[in-house]
Amino acid sequence: MKHVNVRKLALAGILVAVGIVCSPLSIPVGASKCAPVQHFINILGGVFLGPGYAVGMAFVTSLLRNLMGTGTLLAFPGSMCGALLCGILYKYGKHLPFAYAGELFGTSVIGGLLSYPIATLIMGSESAVFGFVIPFFVSSCGGTIIAAVLVTAMKKMKVFDIYLGNLDAEPRIVKH
Repeated sequence: MKHVNVRKLALAGILVAVGIVCSPLSIPVGASKCAPVQHFINILGGVFLGPGYAVGMAFVTSLLRNLMGTGTLLAFPGSMCGALLCGILYKYGKHLPFAYAGELFGTSVIGGLLSYPIATLIMGSESAVFGFVIPFFVSSCGGTIIAAVLVTAMKKMKVFDIYLGNLDAEPRIVKH
């Protein structure tokens, strides 16, 4: 049996809870609800926990948001594709801009295209094939900007690295 890192699991649970609590902070754009906090959480998960945890967190958050009535079925492909691509690009590229680009492209282009059949066949919405790409890009852009500021600072200060046991070094204190 594979060893489960309890700290990673706990952090994933906390991030899912933040995603649920912040789900009312969404902007309706067409048939979708744009939730910038979800994209910020996807990047946190992808960078600090890896692609598997990030996708799992995106799935659980989307599922709970749908069960509570604060999300739509379109949350699944958008958030999960963005989280996966963000995590994979960061894991193999080791540069934060790769994670940000992965979230943007994965959510807007891949997730937007995968949302088309869900919207037309399941939700009964009439839309164009590329009808979700722009709204998903706008949503993920907001979350990515938030992440670019906060995740960059967290990486420099080694906030989650020390918590997760990835480094033995002390946190870096920025002096004024």
